[in-house]
Amino acid sequence: MRGRDGGKRLGAAELGEGLGERATLVQFSSAFCAPCRATRRVLGEVAHMVPGVTHIEIDAEDHLDLVRELDILKTPTVLVLDAQGRVVRRATGQPRKADVIAALGEAV
Repeated sequence: MRGRDGGKRLGAAELGEGLGERATLVQFSSAFCAPCRATRRVLGEVAHMVPGVTHIEIDAEDHLDLVRELDILKTPTVLVLDAQGRVVRRATGQPRKADVIAALGEAV
């Protein structure tokens, strides 16, 4: 997972849901993306394992302005946000559970 994203903050207005108490896993997906389904499962499992962490999935095609603003080039793309909504890590492709848990260490 890559590092910081220029201090950009995201919140309920951009994401359509509230942030997690400690961190938020934001997944950009598209309808016919097989790795997106596997990513949804991994992020959901991590969110249930780690208290205060929320998983939000965003359909990239339905949120093109946000996709452009955040320079999302492919799906799945995962952003790890801290409690204030700052992007602390980002990754493309299907993540491993261990990598997601390690990335959360920077956010909480």
